[in-house]
Amino acid sequence: MRLVWKSLDKMRCFRKRSTIPFLGVLITSLLFLNLYIEDGYVLEEDKRQLRETSIHPPNSERYVHTFRDLTNFSGTINVTYRYLAGNPQPRKKYLTIGLSSVKRKRGNYLMETIKSIFDQSSYEELKEIVVVVHLAEFDLAWCENLVQDISRKFAHHIIAGRLLVIHAPEEYYPSLDGLKRNYNDPEDRVRFRSKQNVDYAFLLNFCTNLSDFYMMLEDDVRCSRNFLTSLKKVVTSRQGSYWVMLEFSKLGYIGKLYHSRDLPRLAHFLLMFYQEMPCDWLLIHFRGLLAQKDVIRFKPSLFQHMGYYSSYKGAENKLKDDDFEEDSIDIPDNPPASLHTNINVFENYDATKAYSSVDEYFWGKPPSTGDFFVIVFNKSTKISKIKIVTGTDDRQNDILHHGALEVGEKLVGTKRGRQCSSYITLGEFKNGNIEVQDIDHKIAFDIECVRIVVTASQKEWLIIRSISLWTTQPSSQ
Repeated sequence: MRLVWKSLDKMRCFRKRSTIPFLGVLITSLLFLNLYIEDGYVLEEDKRQLRETSIHPPNSERYVHTFRDLTNFSGTINVTYRYLAGNPQPRKKYLTIGLSSVKRKRGNYLMETIKSIFDQSSYEELKEIVVVVHLAEFDLAWCENLVQDISRKFAHHIIAGRLLVIHAPEEYYPSLDGLKRNYNDPEDRVRFRSKQNVDYAFLLNFCTNLSDFYMMLEDDVRCSRNFLTSLKKVVTSRQGSYWVMLEFSKLGYIGKLYHSRDLPRLAHFLLMFYQEMPCDWLLIHFRGLLAQKDVIRFKPSLFQHMGYYSSYKGAENKLKDDDFEEDSIDIPDNPPASLHTNINVFENYDATKAYSSVDEYFWGKPPSTGDFFVIVFNKSTKISKIKIVTGTDDRQNDILHHGALEVGEKLVGTKRGRQCSSYITLGEFKNGNIEVQDIDHKIAFDIECVRIVVTASQKEWLIIRSISLWTTQPSSQ
């Protein structure tokens, strides 16, 4: 809804750098305090003081009840929602897709977004999802008119329990007047982004017990075909590894996936700091505080921004995700692994950068014959496809001129850590790249290691731009 900030706020990055570290310390202190509170180590007087610091100044007494229970981060927020269309089903689904929408001055893309979600899903996928739309608008006449349109167009999805439309009454909102003007934002922008944080918090709070996972979208988004199947494959490949947020788009608050069990904490977090900064900045802090240091993003993106006008003042907003592929179900799902190499690494361009889903890469000094780059999986896996790209557009000579791709089994412990003792060669690099398909049909064993071996020394440095793996899920899953 507010993707236009991505470009506008870059001009104020120096303010962001100076303010965010302080906020990070504040947030960390409050969350640690919360841990003591949950364990019963905080006196009632301390609880009272924490509540008072979380409440807006006395002139907003009618909003105070919303923030009284912020000491219990793991519990839901006491909000009485209005059900505008549909009702929750007794059976938990696999995925809840949450949308928050307000009246726009120019354009309205909510109907197209809902249509894309359903049209791009198969009948079997539809059984596993529920879409929740929070009409976060105080103009009730607008809400009622829009609900009538939604009910006419998507009646069968509402009846089937796949679509819910809700509204959080205005009296549950904190005061949106006299807010802190961080980053010298104008008052109307501060009001807009602060309310948006509360809108999302109430949406997250409602969705806590509807499914195993939760996906946040904005209300002006187009989906790729069979996005749920791609998403499930990624989630399955990361079983046994820790994550807080997986990203399936690089824009705004689009395509961000959470465990539903984390929604109460995230909802409270957005409420506590609703007037501090935009929601996508707060999400970075939330992810880090729950110990996910790095962005985990997958390409191609499964969701695309399609709106031309922002929900903030109707300003033009033509940002697009250039990693989006509408018909792509072939998303790599690199399984959790450790990486190491004996190639001399340049600065901080370490081995993990090549395996990352963000736009980073490994960069090493000229490799010699026999040098290697090894990926050791946390657990053995079946792999159907491997694609490795070396070099970049501006450093086209920093490729692997002579190398081989191998897969291994029979892990053993060594002084350098775990290593496979047996390897099979899949192919040779050509023009710095290699792609091997149908590996699961060619290799009889479950793969424990993938290794790049330098077969001839070179004078040029080496960039490994990306390592993409596609796993094959066991038939029992």
